[in-house]
Amino acid sequence: MINKFLKVSLLFAMVAAQPAVAQVRLPRLVSDGMILQRDAPVAVWGWAKPGEKVTVTLAGKTATATTGPDGQWRTSLPKLKAGGPYEMTVAGTNRITLKDVLVGDVWVCSGQSNMETPMSRLRDKYPDVVAQANNPQIRQFNVDLRYAFNGPKADVAGGKWVMTTPQNVLAFSGVAYFFAKTLFDKYHVPIGLIRSAVGGSPAEAWLSAEALQAFPHYQQAAEKVKDSTYVARTIAQGQAASRAWYTALRQADQGVAKGSTPWYATSYNAADWKTMKIPGYWADQGLGPVNGVVWFRKEVNVPASMAGKPARLELGTIVDSDSVYINGQFAGTTGYQYPPRKYDLPATLLQPGRNVLVVRVINNGGRGGFTLDKQYRLTAGGQTLDLRGDWQYKLGAATPPAPGSVSFQNQPGGLYNGMIAPLLPYAIKGVLWYQGESNTAKPEEYQPLLTALIADWRKHWQQPALPFLYVQLANFMATKDQPTESNWAGVRDGQRRALAVPHTGMAVALDLGEWNDIHPLNKEDVGKRLALAAQKVAYGEKNVVSSGPLYQSMQVKGNKAMLSFTSTGSGLVAKDGKPLRYFAVAGPDKKFVWAQAKIEGNKVVVWNDQVPNPVAVRYAWADNPEGANLSNKEGLPASSFQAE
Repeated sequence: MINKFLKVSLLFAMVAAQPAVAQVRLPRLVSDGMILQRDAPVAVWGWAKPGEKVTVTLAGKTATATTGPDGQWRTSLPKLKAGGPYEMTVAGTNRITLKDVLVGDVWVCSGQSNMETPMSRLRDKYPDVVAQANNPQIRQFNVDLRYAFNGPKADVAGGKWVMTTPQNVLAFSGVAYFFAKTLFDKYHVPIGLIRSAVGGSPAEAWLSAEALQAFPHYQQAAEKVKDSTYVARTIAQGQAASRAWYTALRQADQGVAKGSTPWYATSYNAADWKTMKIPGYWADQGLGPVNGVVWFRKEVNVPASMAGKPARLELGTIVDSDSVYINGQFAGTTGYQYPPRKYDLPATLLQPGRNVLVVRVINNGGRGGFTLDKQYRLTAGGQTLDLRGDWQYKLGAATPPAPGSVSFQNQPGGLYNGMIAPLLPYAIKGVLWYQGESNTAKPEEYQPLLTALIADWRKHWQQPALPFLYVQLANFMATKDQPTESNWAGVRDGQRRALAVPHTGMAVALDLGEWNDIHPLNKEDVGKRLALAAQKVAYGEKNVVSSGPLYQSMQVKGNKAMLSFTSTGSGLVAKDGKPLRYFAVAGPDKKFVWAQAKIEGNKVVVWNDQVPNPVAVRYAWADNPEGANLSNKEGLPASSFQAE
């Protein structure tokens, strides 16, 4: 009886599973609303029962495939011109109909957080752009985060095609959207954006196992993380250590001690608290380099005309995380340092007269506090209160720095396997790449890494001339009075030298950064400069000036260095009309000093009378060469460089 029951159960399970095995399935990328690459064979692939015949039909064209023993099938439709919308049918045992399919140009948009940065973070800078974002022919597919170390994944972890609307565009990459908008306005063909980017990711995470062989130290790291037991154990240990740190912090925090009035309560007496200037860092103002939690408090007098209305609280950015209370009520929280603190407050929160604003700041390590030169204000009813100045503060708890952890999504090869390999059959127009910040510790590696990545992706996409356009790192961090070494400049120079690879283009962003923010808000000009590069590299517009001046060669005559450039456009200029700045020269001792520079035709002459035998020249060689002003008459800035 038992054996009979087991046989029946097994048969039922096999029958129940059979339709799922036989069902034709498609990858997530091949779905409703997709944009296919024009003028290229249209690859379509998926899974079905071994030996099953699959028929694909689109725009009157048909292709067939037979599923292999591994359950996979793939076919290709002939090239199509831009157009649509179409329906695609995929038929085997079952039938799938994909609706609203367009044919145009598809760009993979990859890199780290500056490519990832969504329009939602930029909406205050570009309110009209967001409000007017209604274009069903610009669409984005956002690839969900996934890393893998034991071979490429067959499909992405998640994502769907969405068209441009004022609501949808908030999730679009800012750089990619402005790029797409510029190209659409010029060529009027659908633009598909596949955003596959991860904040903080280094270049080596995006290389295939094959490409990593050229970098033995990264290949060794990739081999180590193939041990899934090690990965799981390390993640669990890191999570446990983090939980323990935060638990101990909360238990030690006198601001929320059991049995006493919490420090965010309006009834709490803060008369003995000291004062500190905000914005600023507490390491500079009495507390010293403390890790842990510090409470800040400010009494704000709100006029009756602002009370009872929806409000916006802006607190710049905070290192590292914060929780905000107004009149004893929780108002918002942010878990890490980079996002702008913009908290929308309900109309019921502000009251006429005295309001108590309390911010609980947790610093995990390094310098805690409020970032300088940001907005700190309270806005309601068209009025604004400036929150800068004296705040009260008190240390809630001092702790050792938070324990470090291994970021496995940043390990070599992981993001390629999880977020690039699943895209490979999909025909594309080109790649946009904004990355490099996470490789500044080893600037000498960046040119070979980027060159390898370009070759790697071209090989796997089977497009040897695949246009690859990238953004040079923007200016960032404090300016320096004297010429100095700079890892950021080193990465920029590696990016400049990578232009030796054919069919590449670079958008210089030396004038678009913010000294106090690794995520500058001006993504419009970045996108437009990438679009200029695309016009030249991908669309064959030979007469387009797509770049600012690029260093070509140097000749020395006496104590003067004569620098020649390409991409001079209509001619070299100092874009602000002032003398050229940020040129430095060195003699045989390689000690750089500031130099004078002037434009002579399409050359720049550089000299310092104290350096009789110049052997090297640098331009804009700094983390933040603010004020570097060499450009062409088209307004595109020159790339930084070192000439020897």
